[in-house]
Amino acid sequence: MEFDLAEVFRNMQPIAMAIVAALALMALMSISVVVERVWVYWRSRRLSRKFAAEAAAKLQAGDHDGLMKVANAYPGSHLAQLLAAGMKTYVAARKKPGELGPMELTRRELARKTEQVSADVRRGHGILASVGSVAPFVGLLGTVIGIISAFQGIAKEGSGGLGAVSAGISEALIVTAIGLIVAIPAVLMFNFLSARSDSLLLALEQTKGEFLDYLENQTPGGSTEGAVEKASARTLITTDNDARLAGAQA
Repeated sequence: MEFDLAEVFRNMQPIAMAIVAALALMALMSISVVVERVWVYWRSRRLSRKFAAEAAAKLQAGDHDGLMKVANAYPGSHLAQLLAAGMKTYVAARKKPGELGPMELTRRELARKTEQVSADVRRGHGILASVGSVAPFVGLLGTVIGIISAFQGIAKEGSGGLGAVSAGISEALIVTAIGLIVAIPAVLMFNFLSARSDSLLLALEQTKGEFLDYLENQTPGGSTEGAVEKASARTLITTDNDARLAGAQA
């Protein structure tokens, strides 16, 4: 007896066919996520290298406005997005001083932007994780449906011969195999993309630290900004305590 996959699908029950269709949809979603993420990571790295070369020249020349213009020309670079947000905040804070210093505002803005970039870099990973964990159980559901079909064949034929159960067993095993075929690549690609995203985010984090060091050196008294703020706070507290003490003695 030859195994005919097409014949199995033709005789498959509607519920089992619906399960196969759901697994096919999961597979298409996984493929689309993998292709899109690989493209995004490759484009981001390629554009970031070009942007880094131009940004370094702008920073050496002290052309902060020029750096922001260059960053706007690389919308696909996560590095450009990050540094543009930080530089925009820094320049605005230098032009219009407030209660918080330029460096503190820049650190906060970079922290917020880093969270946004991280969410964008990891977009779609949840789909792969869900497919990798759910697809085997969906296939197992197909197995249960196939076993039920096999028992129905036994009841219909009134015997437990091979002809009565072969269709249901074949259906069960095929749906189970499809579930595993969908799940295994999804798990592998999730691990692969997670490693790539972690590497990209680590590089961005290191660059952010170097960028903050550069701005710290460019800010007049930048290295002592935090110390000055703390000293001012201590002076204010001491003055306030002396005033209360003088009032009590009077």
